[in-house]
Amino acid sequence: MHIPGIREALHKQPFEPFAIRLGDGRSLPVPHPDFVAAHPRRIIVVADDGSWSVVEPIRIVSLDYDSAKGTGGNGPKKRRRGS
Repeated sequence: MHIPGIREALHKQPFEPFAIRLGDGRSLPVPHPDFVAAHPRRIIVVADDGSWSVVEPIRIVSLDYDSAKGTGGNGPKKRRRGS
């Protein structure tokens, strides 16, 4: 996924929480824009417990809005696919 797509999601008004889904199956929740730092080659995502993950944008397969809200799979998921 390209960094501009992630920045667009971070600056959306009103902000909508989302999860960053990675190619290895992990999902990193983003409850607020302050939990992410985006650099052209790396993204840093901070978890609620203070731990953090450094992710290369090429590893991101989608931004999943419904899983971050805890809907439990009810209804279709809004997903933005990486390019």
